[in-house]
Amino acid sequence: MKAIIPVAGAGTKLRPHTYTQPKALIPLAGRTVLSILIDQLKEHGVRDFIFIIGYLGEKIQDYVHTHYPELNCHFVQQNDRLGTGQAVYLTRELVAGEEVLILLGDTIADYSLKDVLEADTSMLGVKKVDDPRNFGVAEIEPDGMISRVVEKPAIPKSNMALVGIYRIRESVQLFECLEKILSSQPELVDLSITDAIDCMIGMGIPFRAFKVSNWFDCGKKETLIESNAILLKKFGGNVQEDNPYQNTVIIPPVSIGEGCVIKNSVIGPNVAIGEFTSVNQAIIRDSIIGSYSNIYEIVLNDSLIGSDAEVKGGSRTLNIGDNTAIDLGGNRS
Repeated sequence: MKAIIPVAGAGTKLRPHTYTQPKALIPLAGRTVLSILIDQLKEHGVRDFIFIIGYLGEKIQDYVHTHYPELNCHFVQQNDRLGTGQAVYLTRELVAGEEVLILLGDTIADYSLKDVLEADTSMLGVKKVDDPRNFGVAEIEPDGMISRVVEKPAIPKSNMALVGIYRIRESVQLFECLEKILSSQPELVDLSITDAIDCMIGMGIPFRAFKVSNWFDCGKKETLIESNAILLKKFGGNVQEDNPYQNTVIIPPVSIGEGCVIKNSVIGPNVAIGEFTSVNQAIIRDSIIGSYSNIYEIVLNDSLIGSDAEVKGGSRTLNIGDNTAIDLGGNRS
């Protein structure tokens, strides 16, 4: 079993943060989006990983090599972003006919990975949504088998969206379908993996649906902060017991990284703070703060602050990228 994780996207909906940091490395509940995915797979014995990188890909490589040196990892460069299908197609020589588990790099969900890995058919993760027109959609029979998948249908025949988790046993046929689509449509600018899976279903390959109980959207600021709150509750937060914070109230769940200096503040609930950040005279709730930042004399709600940022004064909802200095107090005499 090989895990394929596409992380080549530019993450435009999370700018300015993704100007300097890949979306997969944005902090979330004291971890990163990518580490949550990798840790989940490691826990179930997956050791072979293929990462499809592009924008800021060297940061992905450095992160994986530093934090997961024990894994067998390969990195494939996607220079032209022509869709998830094209990204997966680039891995065909590394996969070499083995079963694959494909996880989109911004998809975190609650489901039984053990059941998915032990299933006797290929499996697709699905979740009921109100408006399926912006998703790949699965049409599911009463016995759970999938009869058809369609990418972003104008008139959906199902409200079961594909969440971006694909366990595929027949990888040879997957790459055959991807190659068939590429050769028949040379001008295609967005090759969807959904189209390749529908091709496989047409060949008679069985796919079964499995439902995810939660699907966390990590693609934009508002939903990232919401996901951070839910996952902090799930993981339980993390506060260093051996580093007491002076005159500070902590309202769980909260995750505070190593080396942080926090004084005269109220932190929480639902706050994640990166390593070596300083906070003084601040009230922070429902927010994500990056590493090596300085936050003081401010009230922050529903905010996303990058690393190496400095924020001072006022009461605001902010979305601030890395290496930024903000003084909300104005000129002072």
